[in-house]
Amino acid sequence: MNKNSKIYVAGHRGMVGSAIVRRLQKDGFTTIVTRTSNELDLRNQSQVADFFATEKPEYIFLAAAKVGGIVANNTYRADFIYENIMIQSNVIHHAYVNNVKKLMFLGSSCIYPKLAPQPLKEDYLLTGLLEPTNEPYAIAKIAGIKMCDAYRSQYGCNFISVMPTNLYGPNDSYDLNNSHVLPALIRKFHTAKKENKTEVEIWGTGSPLREFLHANDLADACFYLMQNYNEPGLVNIGVGEDISIKDLALLVKKIVGFNGELKFDSSKPDGTPRKLMDVSKLHSFGWKHKINLEEGIASVYAEVKDKL
Repeated sequence: MNKNSKIYVAGHRGMVGSAIVRRLQKDGFTTIVTRTSNELDLRNQSQVADFFATEKPEYIFLAAAKVGGIVANNTYRADFIYENIMIQSNVIHHAYVNNVKKLMFLGSSCIYPKLAPQPLKEDYLLTGLLEPTNEPYAIAKIAGIKMCDAYRSQYGCNFISVMPTNLYGPNDSYDLNNSHVLPALIRKFHTAKKENKTEVEIWGTGSPLREFLHANDLADACFYLMQNYNEPGLVNIGVGEDISIKDLALLVKKIVGFNGELKFDSSKPDGTPRKLMDVSKLHSFGWKHKINLEEGIASVYAEVKDKL
């Protein structure tokens, strides 16, 4: 990519897409193409075809997706598989039709089997059963990886796939009905502090282990890989270390300044016991994360606390 390359960031208003836009702008890229979902419905094949024929982007970061936490994934199962497959199929196919130089498809760590060995290596894909609560979303993302590889194999397209771990950062969702665990904890502790509550209820047992990557670090990794990685398969993007939900809750409690107790509701689902990424492949390409978890959560909380 050079500074005046035409780059389409799909999903630019989401946490990931907006971070990628900021990263590109930081390096002086001036021709960034974006469309809101009202302007362009990526589920609609004819709209996507018209957009590509008109705009002719050279590079694509495919960060548009229907996303949500454990409740949303389990409740809207049909929506998650349909909308994600439509979005990615339309964009990947029309990238090929319009001779896009390179496309990066962003997936999720939930593509790996529920009980895969830890840490999760890229070659554990399709070696076991998925976590049932987010299986439709995971299957859509696996289809996207395989689609990129198929277009590479048949047509020689330089389409690559990256799988981020759990993310947090600016433009995250703090809606308790569909947010992920970290923003949900920030919201819960902030509300409890504001309302002088004596305890905060945490879903599950607190024992699952999760890895967290700041969206700005993800964007930096994507920017780096877009220029340095040109292979089939996928690359994990993460930090290579994890933390229990209980310890994460205690960390958020400290940062927010809540003085009450934690109450774990073990009747609620825990989800996958552990999801730690093996990032040795990523490190071998010369990239490592820069933002540590406590520093990252503190910066996010400082940014959103007046809006919660």
